[in-house]
Amino acid sequence: MRKFSEIFRPDSGVMGALTGVLCDRLCRYLLVFSCFSVTLTALADAPPGGPAEPLPVLSLSVLQFGTAHWELDHLQRQQLDLAHGFTLEVREVANLAASHLAVSSGDVNGAVADLLWVQSRYDSGAPFLYLPFSSAIGDIVVPENSPIQALPDLLGKRIGVAGGPDAKGWILLQKVAQQQGIELAGNVDVQYAAPPLLSQALRRGQVDALITYWHFAARLKGEGGVRTAFSMDDLLSALELNPDLPVLGYVFPESWADRNPTLLSRFDRALRQAKAELAANPAHWAALRPLMRAEDDGVFQALREGFVAGIPEPLDPSRINDLQRLLRLSAGTQNHRPLPDSLFFRPTP
Repeated sequence: MRKFSEIFRPDSGVMGALTGVLCDRLCRYLLVFSCFSVTLTALADAPPGGPAEPLPVLSLSVLQFGTAHWELDHLQRQQLDLAHGFTLEVREVANLAASHLAVSSGDVNGAVADLLWVQSRYDSGAPFLYLPFSSAIGDIVVPENSPIQALPDLLGKRIGVAGGPDAKGWILLQKVAQQQGIELAGNVDVQYAAPPLLSQALRRGQVDALITYWHFAARLKGEGGVRTAFSMDDLLSALELNPDLPVLGYVFPESWADRNPTLLSRFDRALRQAKAELAANPAHWAALRPLMRAEDDGVFQALREGFVAGIPEPLDPSRINDLQRLLRLSAGTQNHRPLPDSLFFRPTP
């Protein structure tokens, strides 16, 4: 009979077989334990009553290279939508008309529009909720060496206006001039055209002053040789209006907004976090530079600073009242119903 020590020697076949069996059983036990642990973890994370529900989706139509896309790209890049309990879906379009059509037809939940568009839709019986995006109205710029320093200096000059006769900057400039007894409309040569064409016209000396959107003005000033002649903040203050008035916003059909108050609140919180991060940390902007189309460092810095300067505070009753007053000052709204307070989004406490 073989001794016990001979059977279970390390080099014996019995010992090898026994080791294989033990290893196989140990692996099986570990696998079962691991699966059991994962199951317990999933159950602990799931809400009572079953597995986690899919996050609600918020779809927005935005211009591919529009300024709103900058903050939405950052929001998605940092997964702030998921952190706040929803999934953001951005659909890029080529122009504002396509974006407005998308939200009006219900193809998307929301889009970016200015306050005058919201007023016009309300007048036509299609109300939209307005959630502030930016208080950057625009800018009035002249060549660096221009003699234009005060409103009377504009008389007899050529003024380019981006956005047509209803451009807010042009309306505000006329209102402030009227306070000083100056009637600009009949005493200047007004030229309406697309912003890029007017930017070129200012460079070529074909217009003496330019009223344009803030990002086109920022690009001009970033390239050099152009300065602000009259700031929008000064014009608003002259009209006894708060300079921090968000004239651009995210708009949602009122009927949809009434059905989705929680989703809108989550979007607002994520949006405010995105704005705060972009304002506090310039490093975040490197990833946005391709969307900004800013190859020049001066233009890049001017666009970043202009965006941050336009970040609005949450609306309060006083500023809502000033926005309604601004609408009354704007062309085509004097004889229309005022936009009600209920269509201005305000964060829940």
